Amino acid sequence: MPLAGVAIAFAMGRPERLTGVNWLGIAAGMLGVAALVGLDVAGSDLVAVGEVAIVVVGYALGPAILSRWMSDLPGVGVVAVSLAATAVIYVPFVLLTGAWPAAWPSAAVIWSIIVLGVVCSALAFLFMVGLIGEIGPVKATTITYVNPAVAVVAGVVVLGERLTVWTVVGFVLVLLGSYLVTRRRSREPVEAIAPPTPDEAPIGQRR
Repeated sequence: MPLAGVAIAFAMGRPERLTGVNWLGIAAGMLGVAALVGLDVAGSDLVAVGEVAIVVVGYALGPAILSRWMSDLPGVGVVAVSLAATAVIYVPFVLLTGAWPAAWPSAAVIWSIIVLGVVCSALAFLFMVGLIGEIGPVKATTITYVNPAVAVVAGVVVLGERLTVWTVVGFVLVLLGSYLVTRRRSREPVEAIAPPTPDEAPIGQRR
């Protein structure tokens, strides 16, 4: 997703200014994800892989659109409209595929859906909007490096899955990559701003 974000930024004529350290962070994060999930792709469903690729491009394109054309809009409004539109679009697919629940879900299922909707979607997207405004759309996509790391840790803690050396190595690389990608230049040039002339000053400050 970060690489797709870089490509989209170039395609939109707004290339991200990444330093060598930032590129090193992208590489470290990718290696960390590879160490966490492995590289065994034998028997993979190519259709499913293609669908994941479309999702990757969509998630990388979203922050670029938000940064370029919606930066002056409130984050709550953008997230509310996008999630509501997604819910409406999904309704026909649910009805046509017969995915409507046949029985009333249990309390655990209902609470899980509420947490996923409120915390993992709505609140997470609000943080994402703030992150895009803070560090830019390309660097913000590197948060996806943390996803598999959190999933692996949750698997070990909640499901009792096995903790391996590659798990630890991958987790460290993911954290290191996320830090290096979002690291800013130590010295950024500051443009000197000349004081306004009497004619350019605000009306209330003219002499």
